Amino acid sequence: MGRVRRRIRGSILWLSGPDVRMYAFAVVLCVTATGILFALLSGGYTLGNVWVVIALAATASVAEQASVRLNKSHDIEVSISGIPLLFAAVLYGPLAAMVVYAASMAGDFSNESPQPRLKWAVYTSARAITGAVTGLVAVTTSLLTSSLLGNVLVATVCAALASEALDIGFNALTCKLRGRMRVTDVVRNILATAVASLPLTVSVVALLSFAAESVSIWILPVFFLPALAAQRLFVLYQEQTQLAEELASANSRLERANLSFASALVTTLDARDQYTAGHSAAVAIYAHDIAARMGLSESDQQLAHVAGLVHDIGKVGLPAGLLEKPGALTLEERRLMERHSEIGERILAKVEDYAEIAAIVRHHHERFDGNGYPDGIQAEQIPLISRILAVADAYNAMTSDRPYREAMPTRVARLRLAQAVETQFDTSVVAAFEAILAGATESYRLATRSDFEFDGQAQVLENVDLPEFTPEILTPRIAIRAIGG
Repeated sequence: MGRVRRRIRGSILWLSGPDVRMYAFAVVLCVTATGILFALLSGGYTLGNVWVVIALAATASVAEQASVRLNKSHDIEVSISGIPLLFAAVLYGPLAAMVVYAASMAGDFSNESPQPRLKWAVYTSARAITGAVTGLVAVTTSLLTSSLLGNVLVATVCAALASEALDIGFNALTCKLRGRMRVTDVVRNILATAVASLPLTVSVVALLSFAAESVSIWILPVFFLPALAAQRLFVLYQEQTQLAEELASANSRLERANLSFASALVTTLDARDQYTAGHSAAVAIYAHDIAARMGLSESDQQLAHVAGLVHDIGKVGLPAGLLEKPGALTLEERRLMERHSEIGERILAKVEDYAEIAAIVRHHHERFDGNGYPDGIQAEQIPLISRILAVADAYNAMTSDRPYREAMPTRVARLRLAQAVETQFDTSVVAAFEAILAGATESYRLATRSDFEFDGQAQVLENVDLPEFTPEILTPRIAIRAIGG
């Protein structure tokens, strides 16, 4: 009994669902469009110039296949397929307009799955009805003035208004039945674009229709070919912009992953040496700020930040007790300690995309005069970010409590940096850092400000916002439909 109730309940839900409503809507539209077609044929309406109508239908179909997404937040596409509709309506009447606008959906029939076929039936029928009504309006209003140009202009205006009204109505009703979008959102998005495009549409179609009537029908390709080319170029532009956004998003995710990984490495080291994590966070911020002060690119600033976080990771490979030793190191212990930059390079070199960071870490204890370690390189041979790290590292070490000594006052540490230019440090790096420190607060100089906390470093890139691309609609007359309806 329970199974029967569940089946009955499921059947009721299915019958009241959006798919059933859409199938019923499609049937109503198809029957209505078929009835209008027979009524037009019985009323004596003809296609006019068959070859021109075929050309207009093909143009509408091509334009529809290259439709442009209106925006990212709503599934609405636009195209110039409405322009051939107006030409057909003004030049040849309702039957031609019906055929042209229905033919604009011909390319969507290729997908054999049920939902696209349902969508094709809905939009083809709706456009057939829209085309027929638009043509009837054009024919009815085409003899209201005493001049050919006046008649064409009035017919074009009235036909365009009728077409826009029917497009908005059918799209809003379709979205309402599908439950995909709010009707107010559909109307607002479509209406704004329609209002902006209507004056140009009416002017262009009226003038070309007048030229076709009074000069030659072959003037139409002069407009349609450039219009299709312009729409295609805009589609390509939109695709390139989307690819650029996706690349920027991927790079942003990679940067966040890199920073999170760097933080995880330093957390591992923190288990050995409680001092190191806070020191690494401070060095990372100082290095980033020095790079910015020196005018380095955003990517180099971020590289300096990440390298600062992991510059001491090689200390995880040092013997137990060496990092925590309260007194002075022996010569052998100092040699072991100096190996941490090489160990850090070997660790980081095994991480994908960390090769440059590994090289920076290897050389952050080199000296400008060539007396550093591990390779004894000097001056410009040392990577610039390694030279930046050397200054940031030394300053924070001097202004922090260590197991073997108390922290120096910041003014003393700054003096020590100045005294070591051209021997231990690069003059330009020290000058940039001194300019920063001179205008900074004491909490910044001592790395006690809240943003120097290590736990916050993993969140540095979490709030990066990407620009939202909203393409301007450049086409003069658009046909609109809601995707997935």
